[in-house]
Amino acid sequence: MSLTRRRTATALLTLPLVPALALTTTPAHAHGGGGGRGRPRPRTIHIAGDSTAAAKHPEAAPETGWGMALPFFLADRLRVANHAVNGRSSKSLLDEGRLASLLNGVRPGDLVLVQFGHNDQKTGDPARGTDPYTTYQQYLRQYVKGARERSARPVLVTSVERRRFTDDGTALSSLGEYPAAMRALAAEEDVPLVDVQALSLARWQELGPDGTEACFLWLDPGDSPNHPDGARDNTHFRPAGAIEVARLTARALLGEGVLAARDLRRLDDRVPVEWITWSGPA
Repeated sequence: MSLTRRRTATALLTLPLVPALALTTTPAHAHGGGGGRGRPRPRTIHIAGDSTAAAKHPEAAPETGWGMALPFFLADRLRVANHAVNGRSSKSLLDEGRLASLLNGVRPGDLVLVQFGHNDQKTGDPARGTDPYTTYQQYLRQYVKGARERSARPVLVTSVERRRFTDDGTALSSLGEYPAAMRALAAEEDVPLVDVQALSLARWQELGPDGTEACFLWLDPGDSPNHPDGARDNTHFRPAGAIEVARLTARALLGEGVLAARDLRRLDDRVPVEWITWSGPA
């Protein structure tokens, strides 16, 4: 796809999927709001996940994790604590002590979103690989248990799909049995499930092979000083793709009754890609 066509596609992706209501021009801040004597502490949405959700440093731009865009769809009284880290699996994030660090900041009433699968698939790597119906579920249970012990609500989030299509333009699932294993665990543990894998696969099918280029890190040489030779990355997002996935996630949190309508905003509004900024993990 040409640079002009890709820019056009990116602009179209910022439009809502249904007619917009009113555009609010001030974005939410991931760590804003709250404080002040007599005011309740803002609820926090904690994200445990991998590079598809993680905050990025400026030198990675325009790569964008969906967790960077989630605050745009949340009311000011909600905060986001993004603990997702590039390259981590359900196993490695826990083994490195990062789950313990996340849980140290969890308070009653908070949400803990847990999304792993991409790196759990790397079964040849003993530090990261897990088996879908044994070790993967065992590690996920520790995230669920930790949240519940702190009177927070765990939410299991299936991994976002990669950009893969057949020759005839059919979007392909690339995540093996991991989404099904997470669905089964959510039912067993009575945990809310946000099925981003199914939602994103359907969205990529709607957009098609050409339309999804604007979502993923597809760059021509010269498009970005951080990627002088260009990029053809079918896993990680540019701002438009991160906004797409964050919107899907926010809508699903509403649909599953995890968040109420008053907790959300802009679900049907255009969100400019220019709102994304790169400052790295908090």
